[in-house]
Amino acid sequence: MKIKIYTVGGTIDKVYFDRKSTYEVGESMIGEILKEANVNLEYEISSILHKDSLDMTDEDRRFIFDRISADEHEHIVVTHGTDTMIQTAKTLKAVPGKVIVLTGAMAPARFKYSDAVFNIGAAVAAVQVLKPGAYIMMNGRIFDPDRVKKNLEKNWFEDFRS
Repeated sequence: MKIKIYTVGGTIDKVYFDRKSTYEVGESMIGEILKEANVNLEYEISSILHKDSLDMTDEDRRFIFDRISADEHEHIVVTHGTDTMIQTAKTLKAVPGKVIVLTGAMAPARFKYSDAVFNIGAAVAAVQVLKPGAYIMMNGRIFDPDRVKKNLEKNWFEDFRS
């Protein structure tokens, strides 16, 4: 099994610029994270967008959908910003015959205390065992995009019934 990983931006790939006192989406660290974790399965990484998810448009989601639909791989991980991850996952539910797991981070992967490494590892594991469909993997849980929300107060994802 070979896993295709698409990076589209979001906090997970953000870099802090002191002079501007702001964050910008930088180059993805997922390859470095997988190498440091000694991951020994086949994977391929493709960076297709570098956007904060708040700046994502329906056109961007259509672009992601088209790329994944045309991809030969059946197992796909997408790193994405958490603010609109649910919208993108709902769009990707219409892709037939593929397991698609979206994940991200509440703090940039470059930060010492980030959930990025854990989330990426969990997404890579999840994509290997789930049935075809689109899922969100955050906070140690796998969610159906139709039954999840981002709780801004608690800074985590939770089921609608939580």
